[in-house]
Amino acid sequence: MFSRIDHIGVAVEQIEPALELYRDSFQLRVAHREVVEQQGVEAVLLDIGDGHVELLAPLAADTPVGRFLAKQGPGLHHVAYQVADIAQTLQALRQAGLELIDEHPRVGIRGSRVAFMHPRATAGVLTEIVEPAAGVEAH
Repeated sequence: MFSRIDHIGVAVEQIEPALELYRDSFQLRVAHREVVEQQGVEAVLLDIGDGHVELLAPLAADTPVGRFLAKQGPGLHHVAYQVADIAQTLQALRQAGLELIDEHPRVGIRGSRVAFMHPRATAGVLTEIVEPAAGVEAH
């Protein structure tokens, strides 16, 4: 069902201080930076192996990541798995009885199609499934 870990999402208050750690201290290469209005975040993908660390800073306090930070503080936000066909994967997850946050895919970073599974269904971990946009390299 899942082909690989696409990225690990990390919620941060601000992007620049987090980049000082991940880009400068950890020496990870910035692969992409984008404001994803639909999800209310500024996101930066940093390469690590064949996956990424995704830094997520909220655009406002009332966004999902903003509410997460208010409740939990900065840190691990989600794990994302890459899939070849998100519609087929959502169907299989529904058939398996797993609780979905997103019944239908939405637009994610770099034009990907994404959907989230509820942490109640995934051992307490917010889980994202990602179908990369056509023409976007997996790495």
